[in-house]
Amino acid sequence: MKKIGVLTSGGDAPGMNACVRAVVRYAIYNGLTVYGIERGYSGLINNHMVEMNKRSVSDIIQRGGTILKTARCPEFREDKYMQIAVDNMEAYGIEGLVVIGGDGSYRGALDLYNKFGVKAVGIPGTIDNDLAYTDYTLGFDTSVNTVVSAINNLRDTMTSHDRVCIIEVMGRKCGDIALYAGISGGAEMILVPEVECDLKKIVKKISLNQRIGKTSDIIVLAEGVCKAEELKQELKDNGILGSIKTTTLGYIQRGGAPSMFDRVLAARCAVRAVDLLMQDKGGRVVGIKDNKIIDEDIAEALAQERHFDKELYDTAMILGL
Repeated sequence: MKKIGVLTSGGDAPGMNACVRAVVRYAIYNGLTVYGIERGYSGLINNHMVEMNKRSVSDIIQRGGTILKTARCPEFREDKYMQIAVDNMEAYGIEGLVVIGGDGSYRGALDLYNKFGVKAVGIPGTIDNDLAYTDYTLGFDTSVNTVVSAINNLRDTMTSHDRVCIIEVMGRKCGDIALYAGISGGAEMILVPEVECDLKKIVKKISLNQRIGKTSDIIVLAEGVCKAEELKQELKDNGILGSIKTTTLGYIQRGGAPSMFDRVLAARCAVRAVDLLMQDKGGRVVGIKDNKIIDEDIAEALAQERHFDKELYDTAMILGL
């Protein structure tokens, strides 16, 4: 293999730039030519590819987002558009592809491999941490630290004004951001989609805290449970007195300089991905298990059932008492 491509797809995540940098520099070190594909699979279809060198990825390791940009590409579900993408890669002589993204990006890589024989390797880039085969995904650690910082700041003002604060974070189907940020930030309550929301328990806990003189509580709410304003109204309707404020962190969770953990994970995953391509292997995804870099078949990785860490959740609830 002499030429490879790299793209970022789906939602952006801190650490994507660090990963692109590592892919490019490690591949060049091993004598490969690397093409950056702009705006994910859309760039493959629209022929937006540029040869990269070491200088192309200078001064990006500390930057959030992705210099290659990213975009959703629903057209890529159709074989005719995938064929256009494959033809474009062949015109450049690209023999292998590194795909940095989440499960939707992986499905595109799997289709390229199964239907057209493109050697594609996936690297988990998503803040949600919702890929079952890997312990952590690129961007998750940074996102959690961003939320923890927000909790710290909000707790100061909520305590000053004797207020309850509901902090809504990302996580439609996976509550890991809420869980890890909640336990790290000392939240009194954490609500995630994996655990049924018991409104009576929440009301009871807030009411008890108010009776014993604790007039400020932090509730971390994953967006997959409900909206912050909806929960606020439910609490008021069930007798919670005093001021209740809501904060939706939104896209702030996706940006910012990646943490040390995400930068190191990016480098380790990039090296394994390039090594796989140099071994002429495709249809694989890279991840981390028990602090060791692993790779698995894409289809098998996507088929795995994700297990929520209920033990950690229970611990968080005890510590929030």
